[in-house]
Amino acid sequence: MPAIKKRRVQEENLVATPAKPSEPLDNSDQSPEPEQEDQSQAEKRPKSFSELGVIESLCDACTELGYKAPTPIQEQCIPVALQGRDLIGLAETGSGKTAAFVLPILQNLMENPQSLHSLILAPTRELAQQIAQAVEALGSLISVRCTLLIGGVDMISQSVALGKKPHVVVATPGRLLDHLENTRGFSLRQLKYLVLDEADRLLDLDFGPILDKLLKILPKRTTYLFSATMSSKVESLQRASLSNPVRVSVSDKGQTASTLLQSYLFLPHKYKDIYLIHLLNDRAGQTAIIFTRTVNETQRVSILLRNLGFSAIPIHGQLSQSARLASLNKFRSKSRNLLIATDVAARGLDIPSVDLVINYDLPQDSKTYIHRVGRTARAGRSGHAFSFVTQYDVEVWLRIEEALNKKLDEEKISKEEAMVFAERVSEAQRAAALEMRDFNEKKGSALRKKGGKRGRDNMDEDEG
Repeated sequence: MPAIKKRRVQEENLVATPAKPSEPLDNSDQSPEPEQEDQSQAEKRPKSFSELGVIESLCDACTELGYKAPTPIQEQCIPVALQGRDLIGLAETGSGKTAAFVLPILQNLMENPQSLHSLILAPTRELAQQIAQAVEALGSLISVRCTLLIGGVDMISQSVALGKKPHVVVATPGRLLDHLENTRGFSLRQLKYLVLDEADRLLDLDFGPILDKLLKILPKRTTYLFSATMSSKVESLQRASLSNPVRVSVSDKGQTASTLLQSYLFLPHKYKDIYLIHLLNDRAGQTAIIFTRTVNETQRVSILLRNLGFSAIPIHGQLSQSARLASLNKFRSKSRNLLIATDVAARGLDIPSVDLVINYDLPQDSKTYIHRVGRTARAGRSGHAFSFVTQYDVEVWLRIEEALNKKLDEEKISKEEAMVFAERVSEAQRAAALEMRDFNEKKGSALRKKGGKRGRDNMDEDEG
């Protein structure tokens, strides 16, 4: 972000331009069922954040970040949030929901400055880091202090950061509870805002018991819950943690971006590597995320591609935190143009300008498929998603097509053209097999040292 002259938050005399007044919403009905936002009333879409009631300094930060106009989730959530209501936002990743909850929080912070004002919980380390970066960028003009609490990082340095009394804490649940139990002087008794981002994923990762403990500790506060889906677990969490919320939904179930081209390749299982090399050769120079089902296969395909001269890098839950962040940063900066990933990269991460998504291994359900292919064709850009369908995947693929409610086009590659690469691929496979033997030996040794136990510190690793 360009250097901006900062105006420091002075907690004793910070003054903000008040938000535009809104029509009060009736709070008399205390039923736990959330109200449904009436989208038909919004005939004219706001062209700027100031029209939503966002104050000038935050609008300037949006402009600096290149936010030209509010997205649908932002235009519906921000006015409600500025009225102080609890909020449920249902939207897919890539919809701009981070700014939808960060902007109202920062605006309230300017009007009511205090330390430890807001807590944002996310299921994975990468998503938490991304949210923290958004908080710092949007709050740059008012020097908002934000602390990130995630596993895989030294707790002492995090404790020091907490001692400096940040305004906003972004955390994964396990590491946050560790600090609440062990860091002297750290308390959230004065907390004003709680955000549960990717709530469906938080519960999928078995954070339920930790969330229950946290909700008992936290005081009465304004709560925002954001989720891609409203599952029964999320419904239960909503009833336990929100008071008379407004529900906003801009999620089209089972839909993918209109600018996304989707096709599949029907091929023999034993030739998957060969067809992958043909496809990547055909589209040399383009950026791609290649999704596999397991950590082992992610590592193997990454090694295979590097042996064949491709600029590939892996990301999965068994890499160290520093290695995972390094992979993401190299891919974002385009020093590597191929990211080989488990579903740790399928949702929540904002990686711009991805040309291709390749489902080397098919996901087991349509929801994961939609999240995977949503890594490309973002923010109005075009993109292409290819899925490898072998003789063993036909049933799964038919289920995905049924959920999408359409038949996708088949990408035809002649076997003769693909088999030109057979000899080179075979040599690279043998070399990759030797490297994988070393990788698995190291992994087994590390697991034995840990005793095979998964504690709070690595619950946020999303094994993929």
